[in-house]
Amino acid sequence: MQRRTPRNAFDRVRTSRRLFGFLKTASVCVLITGLLVPLTQTAASAAGTAASNDYCGGQCSDILPPGENGNATLAQILLNQAFGTQPAHAEDQLGPYANLATGYPALTDAKINTFFNDASFGVPADQIASTEKPGGRSDVTIVRDKKTGVPHITGTTRYGTEYGAGYAAGEDRLWLMDVFRHVGRGQLTGFAGGAAANQGLEQQFYRNAPYTEADLQAQIDNAVANSGDRGAQALADVKAYLDGINAYIDASDSGRYFPGEYDLTGHKDAITNAGTIEHFKVTDLVALASVIGSLFGSGGGGEVDNALSLIAAQSKYGVEEGTRVWESFRERNDPEAALTVHDGQSFPYATKPADAQGEALPDAGSVTQEPLVYDRTGSAATAAAKGMSTSAAKATLGSARRGMSNALVVSGKHTASGHPIAVFGPQTGYFAPQLLMLQEIQGPGLSARGASFAGLSMYVELGRGQDYSWSATTSGQDIIDTYAVELCQDDYHYLYRGTCTAMDKVEQKNSWKPTLADGTAAGSYTMRVWRTKYGPVQYRATVGGKKVAYTTLRSSYLHEADSIIGFQMLNDPDYVKGPADFQRAAQHINFTFNWFYADSQHTAYYNSGDNPVRATGVDAEFPVWARPAYEWKNWNGDGNTADYTPPAAHPNSVDQDYYISWNNKQAQDYTTASWGDGSVHRGDLLDDRVKKLVAAGGVTRTKLVQAMSDAAVADLRAEDVLPELLKVVDSAAVTDPTAAAAVSKLQAWVSSGAKRTETSAGSKTYANADAVRILDAWWPLLVKAEFEPGLGTDLYTALTHNLPVDEAPSAGHGPTGSHAGSSFQYGWWSYVDKDIRAVLGENVQGGLAHTYCGGGSLTACRDTLISTLKQAAGLTAAQVYPGDDQCSAGDQWCADSIAQRTLGGIKHGKISWQNRPTFQQVVEYTSHR
Repeated sequence: MQRRTPRNAFDRVRTSRRLFGFLKTASVCVLITGLLVPLTQTAASAAGTAASNDYCGGQCSDILPPGENGNATLAQILLNQAFGTQPAHAEDQLGPYANLATGYPALTDAKINTFFNDASFGVPADQIASTEKPGGRSDVTIVRDKKTGVPHITGTTRYGTEYGAGYAAGEDRLWLMDVFRHVGRGQLTGFAGGAAANQGLEQQFYRNAPYTEADLQAQIDNAVANSGDRGAQALADVKAYLDGINAYIDASDSGRYFPGEYDLTGHKDAITNAGTIEHFKVTDLVALASVIGSLFGSGGGGEVDNALSLIAAQSKYGVEEGTRVWESFRERNDPEAALTVHDGQSFPYATKPADAQGEALPDAGSVTQEPLVYDRTGSAATAAAKGMSTSAAKATLGSARRGMSNALVVSGKHTASGHPIAVFGPQTGYFAPQLLMLQEIQGPGLSARGASFAGLSMYVELGRGQDYSWSATTSGQDIIDTYAVELCQDDYHYLYRGTCTAMDKVEQKNSWKPTLADGTAAGSYTMRVWRTKYGPVQYRATVGGKKVAYTTLRSSYLHEADSIIGFQMLNDPDYVKGPADFQRAAQHINFTFNWFYADSQHTAYYNSGDNPVRATGVDAEFPVWARPAYEWKNWNGDGNTADYTPPAAHPNSVDQDYYISWNNKQAQDYTTASWGDGSVHRGDLLDDRVKKLVAAGGVTRTKLVQAMSDAAVADLRAEDVLPELLKVVDSAAVTDPTAAAAVSKLQAWVSSGAKRTETSAGSKTYANADAVRILDAWWPLLVKAEFEPGLGTDLYTALTHNLPVDEAPSAGHGPTGSHAGSSFQYGWWSYVDKDIRAVLGENVQGGLAHTYCGGGSLTACRDTLISTLKQAAGLTAAQVYPGDDQCSAGDQWCADSIAQRTLGGIKHGKISWQNRPTFQQVVEYTSHR
């Protein structure tokens, strides 16, 4: 059987002769044992009752594909790989989620739960699938419902409740939790094998958070010590939660129903049951939190790339004009940008100083990235030679640019019922098993249902309380600064406040041997990070001929555990009783998120994160000298603490007419670290639709879901930029038949709504397929032809490092990789829009410093667009969609499709593309406490 290169450590299960041989020869008793569930989980006969603490009136819904069950025994994995069978509740939320893409036009309130789950508290008696008393405890019960298998955890003591949450987490995500505690420590390959994706993941996160065990423990100690009674309660909750996880590990081990990946990676023996699954400890949860925080809640850190593109601009145009050109592309405070807080409030942060101080721009050509990996042997050396160490990771979890999550929230003043409505959720990617898990948790001081990251589910992190719901989107404001530390003595000593100080060397050695699940040959390497008080070293360079190390310091570095208090508050019904309480809870979360809230009377918004107070004159866009004059105000290098901007300075609002967020700009004068917050942003897809609904009034849950869904299948380029391009092209001026036919198809697509949708549900063929193909081929060609001649190759290339040109659904080269769902966050949409409108002589606020298309000539611009359009139209589908490990060349639908990237042994089918949150809620509360 021919093998192909695996996407991750477990893809070889699909083709491994050894596994299929094992399937044929394994004893019947082993297979039956593997299919058994815990004997304590039996069919329920107890009557369910309506929850008296639920004020949503049956109008709360949620969805989280592919399914709640993220664990599978060895037998279930083998059957899945051989015959496609699925364990119970492994993918029962995938179909309803996928079907909304074609089902939303006919949606009604009565049909919402065809595409979502009922998120009411409790389980009706006729819907109880099982009950269990985890660990035989009398103070907690886990009930699972028939439809989704979601655990509903009810405890009579706080300890018992959290114990049950830990036990349920083990039941649903034990293997994934184990994977990510090893990722957070830089130890994945030693645990799961040396496949390229595993190497890439551990390298990506270790570079940013090279923590020792002492660092992890110190974070727990500091978080508890600085948070009073709530800190003590959080530690008690964590310990009870860990007891529950470890009780499940012991029970599943003795009962032989633990996840089969432990067999496949050599940690357990399928026949003898020899081997161990390590218990979880407190520091494991900090390691997990460091991964999640790095992925979703740490904006900034692009100062070196910014400096390189500024240098290129100044080289092209001179210092003054080059700076003006660079600023126009940066769009720090674009007046045409879509805003979440759009009522005129201003929240200045990271704004451009009048006279920048302390900048430490590198000498041209001097920047090199600090090496991370040393001492490669065996397959590690081979992977290095082939350049495989990071590419696979960036296609899944490791991307530094991830645009995620959206929110649509409408005030009760504009709804049919008079109650606020929200449709919101995080976009955490598509994985099997999913990074998030659903649960309901009810106990002393705890009352919530929703999603939590696996291994951090002692509290619901995104979901609903008794009479309120909350959610988040990634905000991306800059909490990371790059410092140029001056070297002394040698390359591994630096000046810290005038004293020559040795850098700390932190190392992690990993070695692996082949396993059943991972055909990678034996190998090893060592990851090495040099740390300073100003953070880990990321680059080396010279500044004015002087050797420096560039370090990155983020405010959440060494503080990954601090946010636990905010989540504890959000789960506490005695704390959150209205929007002000919600905002105060969100203020305790130090990661960079936009938080949204809705109850039966109010809506609210708050932007969280520890925003450092920078020294006067420091420009957050560029590296600065590591000297006391340019440090954060009252910064303490021993514990990485500083002064942070007060809550009132963070974008916040209560009862605005509506809120939208799709990782767009938060408010006037609030500068994020993201490039591309300009005139065309995918946030406009939401803003345009919700603004129209609010103007008409009478908004319903159905209408708001439809607005989200319509935006989710829209091509941003086709909706907001293509009409301007077609104005320049002017069909009457097109004489070439190939180009003329392409123009006709593009015009028809725009007229039909510019959607990427199937001709009919399940057809796997796009309506307007030729137009979609033409635009996918045309966009990168037109952008290059429009801008490179004027900018020059060096500056054009440098700017594309700041902001990729394109992120279409099929763009495997894009920031989030192929089959990732999330699209149109990063691209040159705003630049093209502003430039083309300038060529047309239309009003442009915050325009680019120069006009680039055709040098500003309408005729020359038209010629450029037509010539590139003709070139694009001549490309075949196989050329535009070249195929990959998921799809054959030329398969347009498949190229766009969403794949659940395997992080375990179970695989799922692909679904049609739609650009929406992974976990999503639809809520409209009917009453309040």
